[in-house]
Amino acid sequence: MRPMQKDSRLFEDLAKMTSGAAGALMDVKRELEAMVGDAFDRLVMKERFVTREEFDVVKAMVQKAREENEKLRAELAALKK
Repeated sequence: MRPMQKDSRLFEDLAKMTSGAAGALMDVKRELEAMVGDAFDRLVMKERFVTREEFDVVKAMVQKAREENEKLRAELAALKK
């Protein structure tokens, strides 16, 4: 075998190894993504998180209660005078 053919064969083997390693890494990445996704889903189901809509409703209620509280404080202060 000539030296050029040996080099060509070596590069072909390296390309195959690199391609195989890249494929294996992609498989590992997909498996990790699935594991993390499953763990996240379990966490969300286990904990009692609220939706954004529920949060916004409660936030509006708190704001209204604060405003009413301030109004009552002002009325109370006026009555004390």
